[in-house]
Amino acid sequence: MSKMNAAEFEKKLSSVAEVEPDEWDIEMVKEIDAESDDSFISLEEVKTLRKLSGRISLRVPKSLHADLISMAHAEGTSLNQYILYKLSK
Repeated sequence: MSKMNAAEFEKKLSSVAEVEPDEWDIEMVKEIDAESDDSFISLEEVKTLRKLSGRISLRVPKSLHADLISMAHAEGTSLNQYILYKLSK
């Protein structure tokens, strides 16, 4: 498998269709809206309210997931490390 360069990756990523929110997403947004008083909370305030876990749950199309796994494998790294590397660029 050949390595995909950044431009190819960006092109492929831009061709991925947006994922529609499911019922869980919609309910979560409704709960957040109901609790919100429209005031801004800074990241520092969030950190004092709770510890950040460092985890992000993200739903992506299966085809993108498969492509990311393939690219991580081609780079000889884990999917987590590959995505972290790409996000940090």
